[in-house]
Amino acid sequence: MPIPNTADGGALRFLDQRRSTPARQLDAPGPDDPTLLRILASAVRVPDHGKRVPFRFLRIAGDARQALGERVATIGQRHRPDAGPAAVDKDRQRFAHAPLVLAVVAVLDPDDTAIPDIERLMTAGCVCFAVLQAAQALGYGGTWLTGWPAFDPEVMAELGLGEDERIAGFIHLGTPRLDVPERERPDPATLLRDWTPA
Repeated sequence: MPIPNTADGGALRFLDQRRSTPARQLDAPGPDDPTLLRILASAVRVPDHGKRVPFRFLRIAGDARQALGERVATIGQRHRPDAGPAAVDKDRQRFAHAPLVLAVVAVLDPDDTAIPDIERLMTAGCVCFAVLQAAQALGYGGTWLTGWPAFDPEVMAELGLGEDERIAGFIHLGTPRLDVPERERPDPATLLRDWTPA
């Protein structure tokens, strides 16, 4: 049964107020275990052609954040030996700001020809967005980041990803240090066109 469309927007309020909080502006506390599981319970309710569940989660918290940053910095220096100290430090601190980083892993299956990889990736992308929505509804801030580490085979190997897995996003979660100002959004009326047969 459809949710009634109330005058104040009702359930749409959380969608209409969604915004990203920069990782540097996310402090402790992050979601505890029961809260994280509640967030994920909402996040897994995404479109999933064939009910394949083409995603999984990796929690990066505590000392693991700095350990991953050190490994990413080392890998980055190997790829870019001319990188300056600021670039290396950026990689080192990449996961150190928010108290919790959730890697959403897209699970592909080249043997499953019924469901194209792009559909699996889009489902995992929907999960990333749903995590942000659920976290914000519970009072947390978050941001969805990738950067070169999300696409690097060595980083993926460090995270234990299989050959047919990819990083859909690193979701940084915590308590916002400030109210993030609204930014200009596109006008949907300028993006909508009617298709008519020729």
